Amino acid sequence: MKLSTRVRYGVRLLVELGLQDGEKPVLLRDISKSQEISEKYLGQIIIPLKAAGLVRTYRGARGGYRLGKPAAAITIRDVVEILDGDMRLLECAREPGACNRVSKCVTRNVWQELGNRISSYLESITIHDLMARCGGSRGGAITYHI
Repeated sequence: MKLSTRVRYGVRLLVELGLQDGEKPVLLRDISKSQEISEKYLGQIIIPLKAAGLVRTYRGARGGYRLGKPAAAITIRDVVEILDGDMRLLECAREPGACNRVSKCVTRNVWQELGNRISSYLESITIHDLMARCGGSRGGAITYHI
């Protein structure tokens, strides 16, 4: 399994919004600058996050973006599923009818269990957890890896 840049940048975007929580809404260009991510690309990533309720938009002169939920309520799994879709590793795990060997495949259960463990692990990490890992620092680029 390889995480897309959409997921990696989406997580960084949400952490940045979480760190700015309590202040005025954050402009996308400010996040773009501090995270060194194209503003245009962030604009594409934020659309599904907003549709899922993870991000709220504020219009007008004091507009921008804020988290739509508490940081502790947003898991990495949420972000992966919103930006990349279903996390199951193989088509036969999603749709058993996709493979005619499903009834006699000795490895299918292995791949299903691996997918379940990955999903469970990502469910256990929240945006709040990542904010704590970067020390809650504001100003300047925040560097962290998942």
